[in-house]
Amino acid sequence: MTTLRSTVESVLRKAPDWVRHELASRDMQERQRAEDALAAMIEAALSVTEPTE
Repeated sequence: MTTLRSTVESVLRKAPDWVRHELASRDMQERQRAEDALAAMIEAALSVTEPTE
């Protein structure tokens, strides 16, 4: 069984370099774009690992 933590850690490890770079940016638009992309990647990973009822 995959835990929430391990799923999120896996997504973070696989995050593209541009996401990592823009998360550290001082530019609010760049950071927001990276946050949105990362949230979408985490959401997609969770939808695969969560059982559907």
